[in-house]
Amino acid sequence: MGHALMENRNGLVVDTRVTVAGGTAEREAAVNMIENVAGCHRITIGADKGYDCADIVYQCRGCKATAHVAQKEKGTGIDGRTTRHIGYQISLRIRKRVEELFGWLKTIGCLNKLHHRGRERINAIFTIATIAYNLIRIRNLTATG
Repeated sequence: MGHALMENRNGLVVDTRVTVAGGTAEREAAVNMIENVAGCHRITIGADKGYDCADIVYQCRGCKATAHVAQKEKGTGIDGRTTRHIGYQISLRIRKRVEELFGWLKTIGCLNKLHHRGRERINAIFTIATIAYNLIRIRNLTATG
């Protein structure tokens, strides 16, 4: 599985991981990437309902991160301390940008069907493809109208 950590302001990928598919691989990779974010300031993490469990919310708080995940109907790990802020609503809207990344990687980046085996090779290909995405994104952000 390929995982990406994207900053919300400009939609640039700041970290990637490739893991073996498993029941908790996404959550473990997310916490690992959050731990590696530089700086000592507090950050917010936007994610879908798959990340809404008390364990990952607790781990994010330990990494100086606030989990802005979409809430499940029952058994949510998010409480009113998080959902009452306008930043939570903004994060839920902007978090969908990561889907644009994976759509680009599958179509333009040719990652819809890999012809390589081994985690190291796949990690290298995934990282190079996200670098290409970032370069195109930077070009589009700096283009003058």
